[in-house]
Amino acid sequence: MTRVKICGVTTHEDLGAVVEAGADAIGITVDVPVETPREIDAQRAADIASATPPFVTTVLVTMPDSTASVVGLAERVGPDVVQIHGDSSPEGIASLSADLDAGVVVAVSPDDAPRYDTVADALLVDSLDESGAGGTGATHDWERTRELVSELSSPVVLAGGLTPGNVAETVDPFAVDVASGVEGRPGRKDPTAVESFVRRAGGRP
Repeated sequence: MTRVKICGVTTHEDLGAVVEAGADAIGITVDVPVETPREIDAQRAADIASATPPFVTTVLVTMPDSTASVVGLAERVGPDVVQIHGDSSPEGIASLSADLDAGVVVAVSPDDAPRYDTVADALLVDSLDESGAGGTGATHDWERTRELVSELSSPVVLAGGLTPGNVAETVDPFAVDVASGVEGRPGRKDPTAVESFVRRAGGRP
C-alpha cells in the first residue's frame, strides 16, 4: 500500500483537511534559502507538529547549512522525521542520522539516488532545482524511478509534479509526496484535491 505525505502544511485549517483526508504524513517547511509560500517559522511549525494526531507522521522539511543547525531546529519543532534538501554528502547524511532522534529522509535526483542508498531511512526522489530544493511542480523520469524502487534497499518516496490526476499512474513506490499539486492557491491546500489525491494514491477512482 502506497503511503501519502502532503507537504507544505502552513495552517491548522490545512492540517485538519489533510488528516481528515486520511494522509499518512504531513510536511512542514522551515528554514529554507529559497522563495516558497510553504515556508513557516519554527514556532508555527512546532504548534502544527504538536497538534497533529497520533499515527500521522510529522516531517520537518529543511535545507540546512550545517548538521548542528538541523539538530537544533529539530529539537525546537519536534518532528517524527527530518527531510533534508540541498547538497549534503552521503557521509553528512549518515552523520546526521546518528545525531538525530528523528528519522531522516534525504531528497535526491534519480541519478544521485544510488549514492545515498542505506545512509538515510528513506530516499525522496524528486525533480530538484540547481540548489537541491524540491517543490518545483515538475515530473522526472518515472521509469528510472521505477527501476530504483526495485534496485535500492532504501524505501523510495516519489515526488515532483504529482497531482490527483496522475498519482494513480506512478511507479508503486513506498510513498508519494505532494505539495503544489493539491493547492487551491500557493501555500494553502484545497481539501477536495487533497481528498482526491489520497484516494487515488490508494488505487481508488
